[in-house]
Amino acid sequence: MRYHFLHVLALAGALLCGPSLAADAAKGPPPIADFFSNPEFTDALLSPSGKYLAVRVSNKNSKRDMLGVVDLSTNAIKVVGNFKDADIGTYQWVNDERLVFTATDRDLAEGDLRYAPGLYAINRDGTKFRQLAMRDGQPFISDAGAMGARELLPWHTYLLPQHGTQDTEYIYVEDRIFSANGEYLYSNLVKLNTLNGRITGGVKRPGDSYFWLLDNQGEPRLTLTSDKGGTNSLYYRDPANDEWRKLTDFERYTNQGAFGPLSFGPDGTFYVISGNPGKDTTAVFTYNIATATLAGKPLVALDGYDFRGDMIVRNNKLLGVNHLTDAWGTTWLDPAMKAMQEKIDKMLPHTVNLLTLPERPQTPWVMVTAFADIWPKRTLLYNTETGKLTLVGASRASIDPNQMARKDLVHYKARDGLRIPAWLTLPKGGGKNGPLVVLVHGGPWVRGGEWDWDAQTQFLASRGYAVLEPEFRGSTGYGGRLYHAGWKQWGLKMQDDITDGTRWAIAQGYADPQRICIAGASYGGYATLMGLIKEPALYKCGVEWVGVSDINLMYNGSWFYSSDLTDDYKRYGMPVLIGDPQKDAEQLKATSPLLRASEVKQPLLMAYGGADTRVPLPHGTKFYKAVKETNPNVEWIEYEDEGHGWRVPQNRIDFWSRVEKFLDKNIGHGP
Repeated sequence: MRYHFLHVLALAGALLCGPSLAADAAKGPPPIADFFSNPEFTDALLSPSGKYLAVRVSNKNSKRDMLGVVDLSTNAIKVVGNFKDADIGTYQWVNDERLVFTATDRDLAEGDLRYAPGLYAINRDGTKFRQLAMRDGQPFISDAGAMGARELLPWHTYLLPQHGTQDTEYIYVEDRIFSANGEYLYSNLVKLNTLNGRITGGVKRPGDSYFWLLDNQGEPRLTLTSDKGGTNSLYYRDPANDEWRKLTDFERYTNQGAFGPLSFGPDGTFYVISGNPGKDTTAVFTYNIATATLAGKPLVALDGYDFRGDMIVRNNKLLGVNHLTDAWGTTWLDPAMKAMQEKIDKMLPHTVNLLTLPERPQTPWVMVTAFADIWPKRTLLYNTETGKLTLVGASRASIDPNQMARKDLVHYKARDGLRIPAWLTLPKGGGKNGPLVVLVHGGPWVRGGEWDWDAQTQFLASRGYAVLEPEFRGSTGYGGRLYHAGWKQWGLKMQDDITDGTRWAIAQGYADPQRICIAGASYGGYATLMGLIKEPALYKCGVEWVGVSDINLMYNGSWFYSSDLTDDYKRYGMPVLIGDPQKDAEQLKATSPLLRASEVKQPLLMAYGGADTRVPLPHGTKFYKAVKETNPNVEWIEYEDEGHGWRVPQNRIDFWSRVEKFLDKNIGHGP
């Protein structure tokens, strides 16, 4: 199929302008589907030369995502990959002529989803199609020629999240090995010819490898192994003899003594992430492999944040660094790229604008990803010769930024003096002494938020609710002190941080103390239940989905429901991070929502997935049975085929429509 690019992709036009100062008062709140349907556009990839653009194209008849390639010299687009029964999953350029891609299904719940994405390759003009790996254990699903099952790689073949040099027909892929009960053990790295489907050699492992890092020449240079006794090791592969050498080892779940591999520079420089001496945060250092030493000073350090990002290398030159502070941004080392960034930022003054260059640019095209707290992601092309921007696609074109709410990073002090970051979103046109939803992130050992457009937060704000999202102790990304302060503090100081944030919002005049609801998923669900128990006068209601209801249940599970929490994590990780079932038995009892269910008197909305292996269904059913004995105001939702969250758009829309009604009844217009 061929289309003209400009018929599919419109000029940016008015989207390049800033949002108007006043929203259209006649408009009602955006429909729920605008927030929780699948995004209309997800991503695009420039070819290594920049001459072509790979994009997802929607098939209006089958409603399936297809893979299209745009010739940027003519604006012609050709569909090169599509399935009758699946969507295009991940995809990469092998070289300027060839792509690889996988299959997925965006409309299947986790219980219906088979974790065998298959692997396929095709030229950008639609020729030389080849299936490379089985999908769903089947040898073959298309009509693109006969081949025996023995010629295909097994179903557990996966693309690496990093690409090679993109100048040959070869790629490296992972052959992931699982135990009989489905536990991931290790992966083999093999070199694959995408034209004939043949393996040309594997990479010898120094142990049970679970992570691989390629160097700037596209060759495997580092691996992380999982060892006995709860430790991991980092190995370097010497290019002189292909032998592995251990650089360091560290505790698997606490990362004590660790530095993390980041990337290799064009000259072989090894960049790592490590603690910054005298600082609470991590930074980027160079690492001397010959002497096994870190540089004395960091190359990149972010004030108040642990480093998260990547080095930008093109044409064998280090051009800059992508990094996350409150929002994603780029520090350019190259003067020409710095000037280009400044020019584009003037054209798009209301958004963060991330620039992506081809691997070996031969054209004037640069890809721009633009977003803001009120603006979902858009992908544009910038022409360095004409200075013009062209819109490729918008993730949620129906969202009007004039109707969205601003999101700010704030800080407050916990009762013990610890400084807690939090994200505060105030509804447009309001925000003083109104209803508040305290939204608690899952994990909990993750960073909860960043400055961007978030569907859940913006949906709640569009319905008139202020939203507070605390980065309570145990959260990552803001330094070691905040993270380590959360160890063994489920239901204790971690919970106090959330309470203290809620009281801060009241003191600042953002929240009506009589109209506050606590909500969250996974660990956030646990914190919701504990919040209702510990602060019955503060929270008028709770919404929790896929939430942990008992820590001991995480250890013991249920004979009928499987869990993806490994025995290794239960032995080496959970006792240190959460609590030891023997040594901390009394603490785990006192912080068990299940054992204290009778204390929950407020209205509660609960939702769980029947196929959840992270927090299996008994966490929900046991608590629901216990709380219903003393609380009649409990609503129960079960999505039979969903897992740890809602994959199916209809389920997301259904769930949030129920949340909307529940909140309105308890702290919204209803009261």
